[in-house]
Amino acid sequence: MLDPVTLAVIQAGLQQVCDEMDLTFSRAAFSPVIAEANDRSDGIYAAEDGALIAQGAQGLPVFVGVMQFSTRTLIARIANGETAAPVPGDIYIVNDPYLGGTHLMDVRFAMPFWRDGRIFCWLSNTGHWPDTGGAVPGGFSASAISAEQEGLRLPPVKLFKRGVMDREIWDIIRSNIRVSEQRIGDVKAQASALLIGAERLAALLDRYGDATVVAAVATLRRRAADQMRAMIALIPAGRFTARAFVDSDGVVNQPLTIALTVERKGEVLHFDFTGSSLPCMGPMNSVRATTLSSVYLAMRHIFPDIPISAGAFEPLEVTGIEGTFLDAHYPRPVSGCAAEVSQRIAEAVFAAMVQALPDRVTAAPAGTSGNFGLGGHDPENGRDYVMYQISGGGYGGNAGHDGLSNGCSTIGISKAPPVEIMEQNYPVLYRHYALHEGSGGAGQQRGGFGLDYEIELLRGTARASFVMDHGRTGPLGALGGQEGAVNRVEITRAGQVSVPEHLSKAQDILLNPGDSVRVRTPGGGGYGEPKLRDPALVAEDVRLGRYTSAQAKALFG
Repeated sequence: MLDPVTLAVIQAGLQQVCDEMDLTFSRAAFSPVIAEANDRSDGIYAAEDGALIAQGAQGLPVFVGVMQFSTRTLIARIANGETAAPVPGDIYIVNDPYLGGTHLMDVRFAMPFWRDGRIFCWLSNTGHWPDTGGAVPGGFSASAISAEQEGLRLPPVKLFKRGVMDREIWDIIRSNIRVSEQRIGDVKAQASALLIGAERLAALLDRYGDATVVAAVATLRRRAADQMRAMIALIPAGRFTARAFVDSDGVVNQPLTIALTVERKGEVLHFDFTGSSLPCMGPMNSVRATTLSSVYLAMRHIFPDIPISAGAFEPLEVTGIEGTFLDAHYPRPVSGCAAEVSQRIAEAVFAAMVQALPDRVTAAPAGTSGNFGLGGHDPENGRDYVMYQISGGGYGGNAGHDGLSNGCSTIGISKAPPVEIMEQNYPVLYRHYALHEGSGGAGQQRGGFGLDYEIELLRGTARASFVMDHGRTGPLGALGGQEGAVNRVEITRAGQVSVPEHLSKAQDILLNPGDSVRVRTPGGGGYGEPKLRDPALVAEDVRLGRYTSAQAKALFG
């Protein structure tokens, strides 16, 4: 039996391996969305079934489950002869959403880690590529009705063979994506992160021995499951129901419903999505791996002290997604699943669980990544470009304090790239960048505020597309708290201001120099009755310009 000190040191060592992979990936990547916004993740997965062993602390939480599923699928395909078996030095690339993935822009690398002539485990990572082809620059086609319109779909293939990049595979990829000359930097960064991980993991094994590390991994998985069961035991008996809504699918201008019932059954927490909307025409379908991962990450928000391990997910049971838009199959378009639908799923979990554990769960956060793609040609340097902007929003209030303002999305730690970096790389000017004042939902603890920014095109022509959400309804309040403000998008062309038909989704908008796009992201939902808010806190919000006196009187009384 392992002593507690050795177990803790090995646990920290595995975490450190993943953290170093994360840092290597970000520091070496070319794309601001990876290098600055940290839209990536790295992890270690079991050789037998792809079960999660460890993930970087700075990796996107939504990938905590997704990479486990994609690695498991890769292992099964190799065992079935559908994918070529690996030899040392091989690295696979895959972005197929229907094989345990998210959307096409999340490109995963997987590398077997060899020890004494056998695969000891798998190292895997995911990075958001700014473009993978398809109908619009950036991949977020708001009105796509098939996967082919969203970009290049790659099954698991060996991009690196015996340590050398396969030029033929790379030529196929780069011939189908925009600004491909910039992607080679991201590819090398992604591969380098795995190689660093292999080096650090080998050192850990050399220090403690393979058998000791294997025993530690098994113990950590078992303990994570036990800890989750202990947390589930805190949930009172009963059925807790909630609904969350997606604005539209980008094609049919009607909301989609996520219906959820949560119930504790012994040591298992059951999530039933029966009654959710049918598969949709547009890109707001979610694949199974993303749906399950969304439930897992929501529970990670509620019980953050449980270690990241496959064991933590074992007591969580998800049913009722078959036949709904939460279990998409080819060729349903899915570009909005990872960044948007996943957050609506988490929002439904929060809305149900706040009824059961009001002291632990918040009101709904902004719940949109604000995916904004801009592609065009810069006449100043003669180069094409694809710019991808994500943005933060307000968090929901909770029993202890107000929600955080301009926080990262529910599904990750990705932050908006610095304005200076974006203006340096692309022909744009940020005319405005501030908090979306007054956007937090009123409550005893108010929601945090969203972001308000405006981007103007300076040179050439460009095409803008965006897939966002919460433009129709704001993030839900809890226990009497009010909704946060909705997401607002305004497009100014030749001095004329317009609002997209689908409010938060549109594509292929032609912009000329001087045209601009303004986005005001949602605030978080309020927690508790607004009239119970401390008058001193209301006065402070007014003093700081967060609300006008008239707004404060109307909202808080």
